[in-house]
Amino acid sequence: MVDLTSRVYKLVVERGRDGVLQSEIWKELGLTSRDGSRLAIRLERRGLIGRVKVLEEGRWTYKLTPLRFPTDMTSIEKAPCIVCQYEPKCSIDGEISPYVCPWIGPWVIEEARIAQGRIAEPSAVPAR
Repeated sequence: MVDLTSRVYKLVVERGRDGVLQSEIWKELGLTSRDGSRLAIRLERRGLIGRVKVLEEGRWTYKLTPLRFPTDMTSIEKAPCIVCQYEPKCSIDGEISPYVCPWIGPWVIEEARIAQGRIAEPSAVPAR
């Protein structure tokens, strides 16, 4: 049931803020109405989704909407700090700090170019 709970949550998140009908979810996953309701209630109790009762084609069902979205880590996946050998010694007021780091500047510039939709030039990040 844990795996199914994750699958239901993933489907609700994929449908976005507009949400999805609970009946569509259980049909898509081949679940019974009862199992679908239990999974939705479990996610609602965890604060991950909202359930609002709606009348759809003459039948009552619930519209499921995500309340919390999974954290997107793509923006920091290539951060030099993650693999930096000096990270344990790095601090704001230390000899090694983000202010004097030779790897952060080029990384930030490259990420800004990507965010603006331009193809990033190969970074001139110094070798470690």
